[in-house]
Amino acid sequence: MNIYFRLFTIVILLTCSCLTAMAAPLGKIDAPPLSERWFGIYVNSERVGFYRQRIEKSEDGFKIEGDGSVRMKVMNFSKEASMRETYLVAKNLALRSFDVEQTVNGSSSHLKGKVIGSAIHITSEANGKKSDKILKFKGEVYPGPALNLYPLMRTTTPGSSFKIQEFDPEEIKIKDIQITVLGEDKTSEGLPAIKLRNNLYPFVNNDIWVDEQGNTLEESVREGLVTTKAEQPNVLGPFISGWALAKKDLIFDFSLVRIQPPLKDQKKLTGLAIEVSNWNDALPILQEGGQQVEKRGNGRVLFKTGSLAQISPESVAQKPTDAQQKPADKIESDAPFIKAQAIALTAGINNRREQAAALASWTAGWLKNSIDDGGSAVESFTSKSGNCQTHARLYTALARAAGIPTRFVSGLVHLEGKGFLYHSWAESYIDDHWVSVDPTYNQLPADPTHLKLLEGHLPEDLAPIIAVIGRIKMTVMETTY
Repeated sequence: MNIYFRLFTIVILLTCSCLTAMAAPLGKIDAPPLSERWFGIYVNSERVGFYRQRIEKSEDGFKIEGDGSVRMKVMNFSKEASMRETYLVAKNLALRSFDVEQTVNGSSSHLKGKVIGSAIHITSEANGKKSDKILKFKGEVYPGPALNLYPLMRTTTPGSSFKIQEFDPEEIKIKDIQITVLGEDKTSEGLPAIKLRNNLYPFVNNDIWVDEQGNTLEESVREGLVTTKAEQPNVLGPFISGWALAKKDLIFDFSLVRIQPPLKDQKKLTGLAIEVSNWNDALPILQEGGQQVEKRGNGRVLFKTGSLAQISPESVAQKPTDAQQKPADKIESDAPFIKAQAIALTAGINNRREQAAALASWTAGWLKNSIDDGGSAVESFTSKSGNCQTHARLYTALARAAGIPTRFVSGLVHLEGKGFLYHSWAESYIDDHWVSVDPTYNQLPADPTHLKLLEGHLPEDLAPIIAVIGRIKMTVMETTY
């Protein structure tokens, strides 16, 4: 696989340093590894993006899917890119068809194409305009994610060199690429690997380390200036969930879940039933807070919220835990000015629900919305700005200071005219049941488009979002107004 993203193209002259060639043949694989793998992208050791790849069998070969985002600035060259790509390839990895959506420096495009004979027939849509193009070639052409696999599916020895044609969806052209097998080596973390090198970027070495099964372990451009490393989902989880919940532009397209049919008149919506497919069964099924969830099999889950949530009055809600009533990391309900503010806002209000509403309303007005996390409740109280996580932390701290058991929750919320995005809010224990409270949008209860996936405010609590982000699909089954 190739985490190729076209991270940058810069002209820097380097002195090549090759490993000593060895005569012994290296390992050969008959097919690419069928798996899902995650990668972190770094510039000078700072994480600037991520990439996820899935490879599975198709009818006549393999399907290679990839998606991710990157933001970097190197030597006055800056680039922001997000991509979703699907390639159908033959058993020898040669390209057969593709579907690529990409946003590069704010410019979005959608390409679809198919190999017919010795030509790629391409339909491109950008800025509301469609165009067709035909690229002719001789022999076979390969997608970028096949570059690192190509040598291992052939008999190779150190020093072997392969010249192949690669389709570049960003420039919409076919490029000649040379791949050299340097020999056995180790990654920067000491893992045994086979080292490859290609000329994907002019005048700059692109070094790759793969294992004997064909899994990419690491890539390095310009001797470590830009690196891509295979990482476990639990390592990337907090990073990706933080971006998604902040709704940053970098991850917006990646995390947005479009729905069919589109929701209308969201402000008038009183109930919602929505089916989520491609669900990961490792995630918990969370009830309460105005939602009812049931598994339907085959990776499908049905959420019912608002008036469609069939919650009987006799059902007993989960009682608040001690932790949901006490101070916590970044939720400093015992800070003097947090306590003073909570007391001032609820003074003269005896109804617990009205107290929570007053605290949510004040939080929504006090904090200026931003894409950056404003930090803890104490920090955001002073800075007066923050994203949805910040709002949820400050409200939770105020509510607990006022004696209202409250928990921090995260999931999905609908953005009218767009789709569902990842979001954080809170639930307060009022009148013997949990009520959803959104202090970002000043809603109590939160509107029926709030679908709770996780409970807890710590990075490890939010990390499981990685199990569904960029994967799930949603279908509206029923609405009430």
